[in-house]
Amino acid sequence: MRWTQTFIPTLREVPSDAEVPSHQLMLRAGLIRQLMAGAYTWLPLGWRAVRKTAQIIREEMDRAGAIELSMPALQPLDLFERTGRKDAFGDVLFQFEARRGDRRLQFALGPTHEEVITDLISREIHSYRQLPLTLYQIQTKFRNEERPRFGVLRTSEFLMKDAYSFSTSLEQLNDIYDAMYDAYCRVFDRCGLEYLPVEAESGPIGGDASHEFMAPAPNGEDFVVRCAACGYAANQERADTGRTATAPAENDAATDPRVVDTPDAGSIEAVSSLLNADPSQFIKTLIYEADEEPVAVLVRGDHEANEGKIRRILNVSRLNLADDALVERVTGAAVGFAGPVGLSCRIVADFDVLTIPSAVTGANRTDQHLTDVVPGVHFNPDLTGDVRNAVADDPCPKCGQPLETVHGIEVGHVFKLGTKYSEALNAVYLDSAEKKHPIIMGCYGIGVTRVVAAVVETCHDENGIIWPDAIAPYTVHIIPLNVTDESVMQTAETLYDQLIRQGIDVLMDDRDQRPGFKFKDADLIGLPYRLIVGGRGLKDGIVEFRHRSQPEADRVPVADAVSHAVSRIAAAASR
Repeated sequence: MRWTQTFIPTLREVPSDAEVPSHQLMLRAGLIRQLMAGAYTWLPLGWRAVRKTAQIIREEMDRAGAIELSMPALQPLDLFERTGRKDAFGDVLFQFEARRGDRRLQFALGPTHEEVITDLISREIHSYRQLPLTLYQIQTKFRNEERPRFGVLRTSEFLMKDAYSFSTSLEQLNDIYDAMYDAYCRVFDRCGLEYLPVEAESGPIGGDASHEFMAPAPNGEDFVVRCAACGYAANQERADTGRTATAPAENDAATDPRVVDTPDAGSIEAVSSLLNADPSQFIKTLIYEADEEPVAVLVRGDHEANEGKIRRILNVSRLNLADDALVERVTGAAVGFAGPVGLSCRIVADFDVLTIPSAVTGANRTDQHLTDVVPGVHFNPDLTGDVRNAVADDPCPKCGQPLETVHGIEVGHVFKLGTKYSEALNAVYLDSAEKKHPIIMGCYGIGVTRVVAAVVETCHDENGIIWPDAIAPYTVHIIPLNVTDESVMQTAETLYDQLIRQGIDVLMDDRDQRPGFKFKDADLIGLPYRLIVGGRGLKDGIVEFRHRSQPEADRVPVADAVSHAVSRIAAAASR
């Protein structure tokens, strides 16, 4: 492709509203343009990278035994009501009403396709002889992000590969799960993306077990907790703190808690400042509504509660922070002044709460707190467990060494769904004895556009993008230094044609611009290999060839330029 015949609107300045490197570079390199918050147009360079990424995914899905199909993005809302995900997704689910004749119909735009694929299978699969089966698609998804940001890393519309497996046994599910897991590793390896598989929380998708594939990145919105010693890794929602049950320390000399006035101080930060006390000596009391029952959850003041862990320890399907009215009804105080002493609802305490010898808590009276509260003396929890987010220096649950935390970008997720959807939508099969069973499912997603953005986020320098070969929009960038010089252009055109005949994607910058201008654009769009034609070298029959990250160019005879490029590209592909 010639630059003058395509559309690459590069920018010299960093857009003021672009927060992270991938967003900045994708705008500046002419990969994307924003239509509105959460929605982007993919321009030719960017779309070529997306298509190459999608092709790698297709090849690895096919290799793993999955079969491609395509399902509607427009879905009947009642499917989500039948599975309970209408409420689980909440405002994230795009919902709308449409008229058809005298009828008003309720629709949703698909955030994923568990309901649609399960409905299909319920109609078409009837016998164990038809299973196992894995189906996948690459299609646009829609989620009503409250705060779209970071360019295409968090959007309301995105391209995703979603696959679904259907099995008669856990053994079949585990075999497919392992095949998908391995396929994901191959996908990310081929895309040139550094990644870390981590144990994960299933969230509104549901399911029994799951792993996320995270791309470590300083600006990633997700936290990964990992152990450098043994390799344990989990996202923060799932990570075990490594703590175990501990009985409260004996304190025979404990006195009654002391009431202190804390006017307008309803946060840990405000009260710790007022009382000159460290947040680690506070007990934070959070009131939740768990399957319509109020529950108090206690964590140390410097820790954050983990709703996934709370949901599991309580064995409830719905868990939400209580609204102001419920908090006041349960505690008798405004939000920010709850405490465990004297509460009549169930109390769940994190393991670390019991190790605080003398704590500060809310007094269950507005504008007041208690000091000298001793766990096991002034209150006793109904349940104790690991109900908080893991943090750096917690002991690894596998080997006991200190954990560390890193930021990451989620690029893939695999789930063992079990029978959640098949039971809700009556997807059953008959076994050899003609007995009905719900089909056992798995779900496997890759964010195609997010992979591209994650590559840009993690593969760049101060001058621009550094594309991995496999998903670069073009592989070789030919730069003729003077397009008005006939000998320069004749050589450039010959090399261009020969490389294309070798099956190599080539972009030739045939613009009538200064060399420095072209070099800046070449660094910015970041194609892997650069072939420079012109100047003194061409008079000696020499062209320059270098990788985007290579400081010095190879000086290559014109006659050997194509074979040199082909061998370099082939060598990189074989690594």
